Amino acid sequence: MLLIFGGTTEGRLAVDVCEKAGTTYYYSTKSDRQDVKMQTGVRLIGAMSADEMDVFCREHDVRCIVDAAHPFAENLHRAIADVGLPVIRLQRDLGDTREGVVYCRDFADAAVQLSAHPSRLLLALSGANTIAKLRPYWQQHPTVFRILDMEESRKQAAAEGLPANHLIYYKSDICSSKVLPTQDEERALMEELGCDAIITKESGENGGFSAKVDAALALGLRVYVVRHPELPKQWTYVSGPHGLRRAIEQLAPGFFPLKTGFTTGACATAATKAALLRLLTGEEPEEIAFALPDAEVMSIPVERVECVDARTAEAAVRKDFSDDPDVTRGCLITSRVELLDTDGRNDTDGILFRQGKGVGVVTLPGLGIPVGGPAINPTPRQMIRDEVRQLTDRGVAVTISVEGGEELAKRTFNPKVGVVGGISIIGTSGIVSPLSNEAFVQSICRELQVAKAIGCKEIAIVGGKKAEEYLIHNSQFTMHNPSLRCIHYGNFVGETLKAAHRMGFERVTLGIMIGKAVKLAEGHLDTHSHKVVMNKEFLKEVARRVCTDTELAECLHAIDRITMARELWSCMPSAFFEEIRKLCYKHCRTVFPDGELEIRLICDEVL
Repeated sequence: MLLIFGGTTEGRLAVDVCEKAGTTYYYSTKSDRQDVKMQTGVRLIGAMSADEMDVFCREHDVRCIVDAAHPFAENLHRAIADVGLPVIRLQRDLGDTREGVVYCRDFADAAVQLSAHPSRLLLALSGANTIAKLRPYWQQHPTVFRILDMEESRKQAAAEGLPANHLIYYKSDICSSKVLPTQDEERALMEELGCDAIITKESGENGGFSAKVDAALALGLRVYVVRHPELPKQWTYVSGPHGLRRAIEQLAPGFFPLKTGFTTGACATAATKAALLRLLTGEEPEEIAFALPDAEVMSIPVERVECVDARTAEAAVRKDFSDDPDVTRGCLITSRVELLDTDGRNDTDGILFRQGKGVGVVTLPGLGIPVGGPAINPTPRQMIRDEVRQLTDRGVAVTISVEGGEELAKRTFNPKVGVVGGISIIGTSGIVSPLSNEAFVQSICRELQVAKAIGCKEIAIVGGKKAEEYLIHNSQFTMHNPSLRCIHYGNFVGETLKAAHRMGFERVTLGIMIGKAVKLAEGHLDTHSHKVVMNKEFLKEVARRVCTDTELAECLHAIDRITMARELWSCMPSAFFEEIRKLCYKHCRTVFPDGELEIRLICDEVL
């Protein structure tokens, strides 16, 4: 079982991640102010002491805690640490250290530093909980605190003896909509009050940190920032949804039914960074941190890193074992990095990508990769560029190799999209989702892109090889290269048609076997058997609509007897199949609204 402490934006993110597991978990907040929608989560409201937390965890078999609470929730952090369970800290981005800002270790240190240089008027943007901590200063010097417009906060201020005229409140509309003040709004407040200094907490963008600090610096005010409290080093720290899920997979095995992994592009990026670090600094990292395309920082173990010579180094990363049946699971992905004499700042790129053993070569347009170049897709190329440019401005040659890539490529779509001699280095997110439907859809899109790039205006889409062969031999197509124009959708009829519409194909012929057709006719644009099965009641409804009175009883009885959809060919009249075809057409038009669309039902016996 998992226990999340939230009440923050990070708490919402943790809920979003955990809801995908379909497993029960607990979500705890101090108050009921945060509105969070959960299906499998159980809401807990009220502060917990360390003892109460310990009892709860033992009674509910909690194996791991996710701390997604505010960075300054010090009592809660201490209580979590005292329980002694594995802890994942979902850490918000606190930003870089700012020039012109006075940083304080804690509020006691802040009170000392403030007293050393008293302000004409200090604006405290640190919340009601800090009134007591700053008492040594505000009792002696003019100070205004901004607090939430809530009875609890007002009572807290009164209990500390702070005069009411030393309080201002967040606007009620800002509180209700949970929108933080903009920099312009913060600046207007500071100008209205006439303060010459502010104090705030290092609370990150989710706490409106930049808006406060930038407004004050623009006005020439003194800015004091209290550093966030240090947390235990033994905790696992993550910064986003992918890192959180992977940490839960490791520390709470079984919470997610299946494990995620890294794409070949992510592994190539990490290997490149490790090799370049070895060259530039002499480091031999056992683990390397790198940024995903969405900027979330992840890390992965490095299996090998070594210098080849003074200008060249190699590093290898093993593609970790997710539960996705990807052909590259467990492969060793190697990057050889060579420093060039060119200066990367003086040309458009400065980074050369070269083909290593096991990586394919692009032979056709449409993939967004130069023909003749290594099959390293645009997103991994950009990830590698970003990491290289973080470390050096020099020209760099990057050669990516994949263990056994030539053989693995035979089990992929690569030959159909014009990639020969090895696999592609791919990945649009850097993360492999288990049993990734997304990866299959991306493969379909790549085939469509190639067809578009070579000038095809018409394509055929089919569920498999039998349907492809039928269309090639029993249609009016004039296909000079059928493998490029006859695209397999697997079960993703809807996603394939959406992509074809988005890319502007003028005509699509859908070849479909009856088993998938009866599911599509009912409105299921994803026909996978894990998601939808043949619905005999629907088939009977179609039969009642089209069969004659003399046919109907026998047809209904036949539907009850069949175990496979293909048996329909031997017991249903032609009008039944025409109605199925029309229904398929109707549902396909919802995702392919323009252009010509033809639906062809394909019978096993024809083949």
